[in-house]
Amino acid sequence: MPNDSIPLRRIDHVRFFVGNARQSAYFYRNAFGFDIVAYAGLETKVKNEAGYVLKQGEITFVLASPLGQGHPDSQRLVLHGDGVQDIALEVDDVESAYHTAVSRGAIGVREPVSFEDQFGVYHSGTIRTYGDTLHSFVNRDHYRGVFAPGYLPIDPERYSPGTFHPVGLAAIDHIVGNVEEGKMDEWVEFYRKVMGFEQLVHFDDQDISTEYSALMSKVVQNGTGRIKFPINEPAQSRRRSQIEEYLNFYGGPGVQHIAMATGDIIETVRAMRHNDVSFLRVPQSYYDLLPQRVGTIRENMESLAELGILVDKDEEGYMLQIFTKPVADRPTVFFEVIQRRGSRSFGKGNFKALFQAIEREQEVRGTL
Repeated sequence: MPNDSIPLRRIDHVRFFVGNARQSAYFYRNAFGFDIVAYAGLETKVKNEAGYVLKQGEITFVLASPLGQGHPDSQRLVLHGDGVQDIALEVDDVESAYHTAVSRGAIGVREPVSFEDQFGVYHSGTIRTYGDTLHSFVNRDHYRGVFAPGYLPIDPERYSPGTFHPVGLAAIDHIVGNVEEGKMDEWVEFYRKVMGFEQLVHFDDQDISTEYSALMSKVVQNGTGRIKFPINEPAQSRRRSQIEEYLNFYGGPGVQHIAMATGDIIETVRAMRHNDVSFLRVPQSYYDLLPQRVGTIRENMESLAELGILVDKDEEGYMLQIFTKPVADRPTVFFEVIQRRGSRSFGKGNFKALFQAIEREQEVRGTL
């Protein structure tokens, strides 16, 4: 691990700020197979917002909504619609992580503070990253509650336990941010200088382009390699790229998608399709060429074609991936399901087919 890196354990949780957290929780449970484990709101003495904690494997999502226009973030919904507000990072020492980041140029949003209730002490401090996206540093080594102060285990009258169906999502593989043209290098430098990340890979507009649109992307990761953040920016092109579409509808930079790992992508995607999750599709011609492009793989090619799963390989192995359509009315945040069989890549060989599929969706929306 680089000497100057802030010791990060893992992504602790991803907080979404949404218009109706109760209904969003229903969607993520019934479509994506998350278990709803905790609630915060009026009944738990939290006066300004409602929050739900969802878990699956090592993934924790928090869905929060304002309970009135007096909430400090209520205007966020007007600007962005539903989206990711905070990628929270678990650390050994919140004070040290926060003050180190700020001393290196990060903008502090909330100074480190300890929250205490009958279950113990929860430490948190928050900095800003691209747009108004946040990184909270959290530590709950001395907290025994279900999530954090203000949250209590879910009341069965609100969501019955045991009626959800996990789909096999295990962990967050990476989280992708979209930033304005010309800003990608600035944010790569932020993660290097402030957080001690290193650049893993770079894709330029020759790698990620179609006849109409292009983008550039760089991937940064922390010292252990457990936390990976690709950062995209639009590149000059004939038409509006998916990144520009995102920036327009989101109202600025933000999290574009979250990639979630599974140990069996075929079973996971089957289950999610059964739950009515909509995925992007590539043409059948992609699968006609697949055997010669990736060689022998363990999975059944017909099953991959039937479900629309993409495959790419590198020197270390191969990986399988698929992308949902946007999960809100605005064409902003979506999800990726990924299974790695040795490969640590991000599917460079799939970029063209995938971007053409996105452009077909943009054409339908009239935003290409």
